[in-house]
Amino acid sequence: MEPSAPVTQDVLTIPRKLPEGPVNLVGLTREGMRATLIAAGTPEKQARMRVTQIWQWIYQKGVRDFDAMTNLAKAYRAELAERFVIEVPEVVSRHISEDGTRKYLVRIAGGHEVETVYIPEEGRGTLCISSQVGCTLTCSFCHTGTQKLVRNLTAGEIVGQVMIARDDLGEWPEPGRAPKDETRLLSNIVLMGMGEPLYNFEAVRDAMKIAMDGEGISLSRRRITLSTSGVVPEIARTAEEIGCMLAVSFHATTDEVRDRLVPINKKWNIATLLDALRDYPRLSNSERITFEYVMLKGINDSDEDARRLVNLIRGIPAKINLIPFNEWPGAPYERSDEARIRAFADIVYKAGYASPIRTPRGEDIMAACGQLKSATERARKSRAEIAAEVARG
Repeated sequence: MEPSAPVTQDVLTIPRKLPEGPVNLVGLTREGMRATLIAAGTPEKQARMRVTQIWQWIYQKGVRDFDAMTNLAKAYRAELAERFVIEVPEVVSRHISEDGTRKYLVRIAGGHEVETVYIPEEGRGTLCISSQVGCTLTCSFCHTGTQKLVRNLTAGEIVGQVMIARDDLGEWPEPGRAPKDETRLLSNIVLMGMGEPLYNFEAVRDAMKIAMDGEGISLSRRRITLSTSGVVPEIARTAEEIGCMLAVSFHATTDEVRDRLVPINKKWNIATLLDALRDYPRLSNSERITFEYVMLKGINDSDEDARRLVNLIRGIPAKINLIPFNEWPGAPYERSDEARIRAFADIVYKAGYASPIRTPRGEDIMAACGQLKSATERARKSRAEIAAEVARG
């Protein structure tokens, strides 16, 4: 089914009016930075080299002060400081869970706030980043979905979340010393925070290109996972222009239930979504797709659901992440019992699919999957109000 309007919501990327004064270099692609430097007076023949130098200082070394870029001439550094800035979002607050999970409340242009979550694990660390302030999808089990969309984040605000996490973790090399040769504290990115990434495609793509650039943050595309609720027309484009791993918020095995849980299903139903997913591993050279499945008591957790699930995805290289529902104030659902989740997982596993049960992280600081919602937008709806909205579909 073709959408009646443009799929992405890039027109919502704000600030709509460019700010007066210096331009922020964070978030510009290499091509964009080159054009910006040339427009500001850098000779065209030197521009490519200058981009590489500045790029390494910003994204490899974490430097925010042009005066510290010692391989640039002092006069050129002064010119850069007059015309440009290197700015990342402001960390308003940081909460650390008992399990080590860190949740950052981050303020962006216009005073809006989003949440970013760092999840430490043995031998790795995953950063869950946001792509929008709020969300349009209104998935009924998701606390973030109860916050209306305010605007898209810019590429600088998206990659800036990676940079502030590295600041907090102390993961930039010390001045004058070689880069650290150790297991990276921030080794993986998941676009699973606030918002639907494929409704902000260009900014997400540019931010991830910066994150994957080998002369900067240098994360492999296989260490970046983009999660979508099923914006079908953008799935092939994601494979071709980003090439990262893909996760799908699936959560149901019939259109009737998925229409209620994930309303975007009314536009692109399960069959249409699966058709688009079958080509993704080939187009992106990815090993498999992750199907995310939140376990809701009495809603989608039966043995019949498990059998339907494995039949639906047959032929797609996949793993199924089973996510115990993370409750939030006013939530209209309950978490499936542990025994029910394990029985569901067993059916999926015996059908030949990996079916890990995700361990909830950061629940004590409302940092778990589906719980993110910026504090200033966290006005509560009653359980009855949300349940009535769900019933209306």
